[in-house]
Amino acid sequence: MRFATYEHRARSHVAVVAEDGTLHPLPDVPSLTALLAERDGLPGLLDAGTTALAAPAGPHVSRVRLLSPLQPPTVRDFVTFEEHVEGVRRSVDGAAGVPEQWYTAPTFYFTNPYAVIGPHDDIPVPPGSTVLDFELEVAAVIGKEGRDLTPERAREHIVGYTVLNDWSARDLQSAEMRVGLGPCKGKDTATTLGPYLVTADELERYRDDDGFLRLGLTAEINGEVVGKDLLSNMSWTFEEMVAYASRGTSVRPGDVLGSGTCGNGGCLAELWGVRGAQDPPPLKPGDMVTLTVEGVGSVSNTVVTGADPVPVPAARRRTRQRP
Repeated sequence: MRFATYEHRARSHVAVVAEDGTLHPLPDVPSLTALLAERDGLPGLLDAGTTALAAPAGPHVSRVRLLSPLQPPTVRDFVTFEEHVEGVRRSVDGAAGVPEQWYTAPTFYFTNPYAVIGPHDDIPVPPGSTVLDFELEVAAVIGKEGRDLTPERAREHIVGYTVLNDWSARDLQSAEMRVGLGPCKGKDTATTLGPYLVTADELERYRDDDGFLRLGLTAEINGEVVGKDLLSNMSWTFEEMVAYASRGTSVRPGDVLGSGTCGNGGCLAELWGVRGAQDPPPLKPGDMVTLTVEGVGSVSNTVVTGADPVPVPAARRRTRQRP
């Protein structure tokens, strides 16, 4: 099944999307995140969807504004594509190769859940940035709480998948990560999710013998393809990522785990690192980025002019006096 959150006549609704694009709203459901917490896993979510499909239909998807399928309480963004790490490291950090530590565990950072936006919303240029980039990812969504999960147990905790675009201000990111912490403002303006939450059972037919989802990934700028890859080129499965994320802590319904950016043009910075030049150039107002994931759908966002940065003073040199 496919679940959507949409705005229609100034109200938001959660619905199941029928094959023809007709929306079947779930009554008295405030959000998809709340529904996931209530239903505690994929079987309960599918039951709710089946009930909605038997009820009267709402508008067609073409007549509404699609919002992010959910507003996640947390967003963990992993980095699981070796090709991406190699290219971006050369572009952003000026270093060659892949750090040996990368191979030991599926590293992630927490990004801003308040920055999540819908599949067709405009993207403002981050304040103070002139080097804006997209990042093509797939996100797994947690459907039931778990802690210290094994990869085998983790599969039943994944309720579905959606497309993720981790918008990145590369100039801000490069500068702030020299401190040894972050990224922060380099990743803080927008994260696209959508167009739908596709339930995990829908994608099982794409699973290969090694447990990876073999989905085609495509990135376009203004209608021109700049990147193509397979999700199965990840170095860890989503189940392994969930297991690692739950180590010593909990994953809860609505949590989002991004795959990290794919290779072969999954972002501009990787291409810049490979080519030694900003080709294609950084994104600018008016550019439209379309990301497509086989079996999941497409998101298209247009870059617009952002706000000017609010000035903050540089660090003050202190005397280090002691009481």
